[in-house]
Amino acid sequence: MSRPVKEKKHAQSADPHIVPPPVTTADRVVLEIRKFIAAAIFFNTQAAEKAGLGLTDMQMLHMIQLYGPSTPGRLATWTGLSTGGVTVALDRLEKAGYVRREPNPADRRSLLITLIPTRLRKIAAMYEGVENETRRLLALLPQGDLEAVVRFFETLHAARTDSDPPLHP
Repeated sequence: MSRPVKEKKHAQSADPHIVPPPVTTADRVVLEIRKFIAAAIFFNTQAAEKAGLGLTDMQMLHMIQLYGPSTPGRLATWTGLSTGGVTVALDRLEKAGYVRREPNPADRRSLLITLIPTRLRKIAAMYEGVENETRRLLALLPQGDLEAVVRFFETLHAARTDSDPPLHP
């Protein structure tokens, strides 16, 4: 019977401007996630600029694509933006022709924000290459590793969205 390997305490740097080298496997995961997020933000910024959108507006489109038609209040919860901030972003997206506000059949006091699919074709084309390359790289991993990655991201997502209040900076 194998015993679990006890990892050292994670590294801490005396200089807050320098990320310490990873000591534990968890340190390595956190570092790689930070690298991925930083690169993804720059990629999304460039895509937003090419589409004539701001980064917040582009991310709002992603949220609606990922979660489906949503109320402005739900978008505020998911994004961490104020309801006023969501309204301003939705105003810009509606004016640009990316979203429409429709009556909410479940609650006549609220609206559902829906995407206009024909306007998303240009944006989808910008992400096609990176999505294809990601799928190619994922195909190199064993199924068990892929399932562990999915479980990790599901756990991370649940921790972020199920906390009260949701985790935001």
